[in-house]
Amino acid sequence: MKYLNWLLLAMPAAIAAELLHASPTVIFVLAALAILPLSGILGTATEELAGHTGPTMGGLLNATLGNLAELIIAALALHAGLIDLVKASITGSILGNLLLVLGAAQLAGGLKHKVQRFNPNLAGISVGSLVIVTTGLIVPSVFFALHPDPLRAATIRMSEFVAVLLILGYGLSLLYSMGTHRAVFGEGGDVAAGEMTPHWSLKKAVIVLVVVAAAIGVMSEILVGSTEAAVASSGLSQVFVGLIVVPIIGNAAEHSSAVLMAMKNRMDLAVSIAIGSSIQVALLIAPLLVFLGLAFGQPMDLAFHTMEVVSVVLAVSVASAMVRDAESNWLEGAFLLIAYAVIAVAFFFF
Repeated sequence: MKYLNWLLLAMPAAIAAELLHASPTVIFVLAALAILPLSGILGTATEELAGHTGPTMGGLLNATLGNLAELIIAALALHAGLIDLVKASITGSILGNLLLVLGAAQLAGGLKHKVQRFNPNLAGISVGSLVIVTTGLIVPSVFFALHPDPLRAATIRMSEFVAVLLILGYGLSLLYSMGTHRAVFGEGGDVAAGEMTPHWSLKKAVIVLVVVAAAIGVMSEILVGSTEAAVASSGLSQVFVGLIVVPIIGNAAEHSSAVLMAMKNRMDLAVSIAIGSSIQVALLIAPLLVFLGLAFGQPMDLAFHTMEVVSVVLAVSVASAMVRDAESNWLEGAFLLIAYAVIAVAFFFF
């Protein structure tokens, strides 16, 4: 991820542009560029910190902090009242990970290694978890569509209960993969132990994690502050920006990691990054945002637009079909990318 570090120069440029009241579009672009390398450094710091805590706690840290940059952006957007943008970023992240990231990883890995295989247990739990993801999105959306609720009060209340259940599901998935059935996922071996060996001291990992998280917060504040004006001047819809642009910004480093792992013929990790991130967004990030909305006085429910729900259901169906046999090739990756492009084009004109 070192090739992204030069984009750190965009951070002081974004601050200067904000202070000088430059064009909102310029401010938005500079802040977005600055977040890209910061999210990569945040991921590295998380991995280094995990290396000091042992494999089980390390896996938990990686799982819970994997989408921290995206959570910060979404939380600040929610605080600013950009609820439609936040909802779009949730579905956009799921779509991006299942179609764009997994597709790019399968395409890049398949072109180099022809046919790649990964742990069938990983494929099985991934497909099962994705079914829960769709349930958590479909049920609140159908409830809102069929239940007369102009003020969304009942929908918000129902979403709070659903959020608790989704977080419970996320916790159970962690217990399964990192606790009771850790051995079937290949954890704890020599390779895994080597990957957990830290190169930074514990103090350095903690300091970098805190400082970078704060920097992402500052850049996200600038990004969110310029979003409405930038969207208006660009002619793009807030839904398209939230669905396509924001998830790519928040997860760029993670996306690159999945592709690099696939090219190294480590599809277990590539699939874990892509599908695991989608599951985390649906079962942890989205429910957390529901409760943050209550704290901010910006109530948010889990009832999404029909187009968003249908797109996620299609993405889950396609991705599940691609991983079910625990094998991948470049053609499957190309088809996933085409599916993502079709959905992106639809939302561009939506």
